[in-house]
Amino acid sequence: MKISIERGALLKAVAQAQSVVERRNTIPILANVLIEAEGDSVSFRATDLDIEVVDKTDAMVERAGATTVSAVTLHEIVRKLPDGALVQLTDDGATGRLSVEAGRSSFSLATLPKEDFPVMASSEYSANFSAPAPVLRRLFDKSKFAISTEETRYYLNGVYLHVSDADGGKVLRAVATDGHRLARIDADLPPGAEEMPGVIVPRKTVGELRKLLDDDDATIAVSVSETKVRFATPVITLTSKVIDGTFPDYTRVIPSGNTRKLEVDATAFAQAVDRVATVSSERSRAVKLQLDEDRLVLSVNAPDAGAAEEELAVAYNDERLEIGFNAKYLLEIASQVDRENAVFMFNSSGDPTLMREGNDTSAVYVVMPMRV
Repeated sequence: MKISIERGALLKAVAQAQSVVERRNTIPILANVLIEAEGDSVSFRATDLDIEVVDKTDAMVERAGATTVSAVTLHEIVRKLPDGALVQLTDDGATGRLSVEAGRSSFSLATLPKEDFPVMASSEYSANFSAPAPVLRRLFDKSKFAISTEETRYYLNGVYLHVSDADGGKVLRAVATDGHRLARIDADLPPGAEEMPGVIVPRKTVGELRKLLDDDDATIAVSVSETKVRFATPVITLTSKVIDGTFPDYTRVIPSGNTRKLEVDATAFAQAVDRVATVSSERSRAVKLQLDEDRLVLSVNAPDAGAAEEELAVAYNDERLEIGFNAKYLLEIASQVDRENAVFMFNSSGDPTLMREGNDTSAVYVVMPMRV
């Protein structure tokens, strides 16, 4: 194999591959990226046995072929090469080495046989549809903060992507929860997604997928089966196993009877929470909200560190309420608001609180209160 490729294109492809590779693994081949050159393009494939990413890019292929080399080492080398450099990759099967040359720099890297590289088994997908990148980005970006990190409740370690009923008919819905907070985001149902099985997309996959969704003009081809999900652009294909478990009935924890309505500027609210939380003890980080007519007082009292208080002008005309929340959860939820105003719906100091963006019900958040 002998190819020449522009440094920027190579870096982008190798960066995606090396981020999938598990740093700590007992199978040496899983630390490698499979490089396959054919025609006028080269593909870079990496896997951790749960996720597989294939990035295809244009190259001058003098001699077709394939080999595998350490993804992290190749990425580090390419990253440190000068911008605009032309990189030549040459694999001599006899020596088991891949030479990397650019300008006056040359490297010789150990390779492993391409035959040892595990390729994820192909799957029959029961639903295939396309969605604009910004739509998928919104679904995952606004829900991923609520993914649980508790390994024992593995079925909460991802985003539940499924078809659901909403006021206007069927929607594509993303839900994540860790038992303390919940995010439920809806988007118009793309044609072809009607029969899609509900799947739990793992946390790592959500992180890797984010890189595919940066281009506002991109259209993502999505394929879903009971065991796998695939997201593809013309150049990158990301295939992932889904979490084998049943996502709990989240509809039961979304309150419908909360009548006390607080409307507040989302940015001012987040900044005020951040300021008063500065003095709170790291363990509890509890912030108390005191609501009176058109007035909100945020306060923190940490006996070992100090106290803080800040007042905000808000729209609230219900009876007085005192309620406490974990500051981190409040900040994460407030930072999801794209519109100017956040609307909080309360019931009592012990009941879950609902938050949405203005009058938009396509993004709904629930947060459990704390005793303060």
